[in-house]
Amino acid sequence: MIEFEPFAKIARLTRECTVTEKIDGTNASIFIGEDGSFLVGSRTRWITPEDDNYGFAKWAHANREELVNGLGIGHHFGEWWGQGVQRNYSQTSKRFSLFNTSKWGESRPSCCDVVPVLYNGVFDEFGVCKGIKAALKQLTEQGSAAAPGFMKPEGIVIFHHAAHLYFKKTLDKDEEWKGKS
Repeated sequence: MIEFEPFAKIARLTRECTVTEKIDGTNASIFIGEDGSFLVGSRTRWITPEDDNYGFAKWAHANREELVNGLGIGHHFGEWWGQGVQRNYSQTSKRFSLFNTSKWGESRPSCCDVVPVLYNGVFDEFGVCKGIKAALKQLTEQGSAAAPGFMKPEGIVIFHHAAHLYFKKTLDKDEEWKGKS
């Protein structure tokens, strides 16, 4: 007998979305288990201070107590960026910016940032199209919101809350947005 496979529920398009700046660094994560376990990861693997990714594991272990107390149990994703990582953003040090903007605000650990929100609203042909274009225009004209004064930001990430999906649009590879209303 073939096992029945149900069709996945389809999310409604006209729902909340959040547009954030896409920072050009390296994807990083911190896992804090209920049993007190503390793991550090890149986008594809667990890392350690001895087998690191741009120094993220070394930084995370040095800030372990603050991260455990401030982030709490769960898997926390973000971008490790700044000096010596991808675009550098004219930074003199590295920074960790959390992705979950709806969870992290001022209550985040002081050693962490949150990716800048450029637009929050309903995803539909009127709301988000204008929000996406406005966010791209803002980055093009004003530069990075994460690193003010840096005039070569990478682009944006669109998070569709109902579908729990991310989409990206980069300034250097997605040129079709320019000049369109």
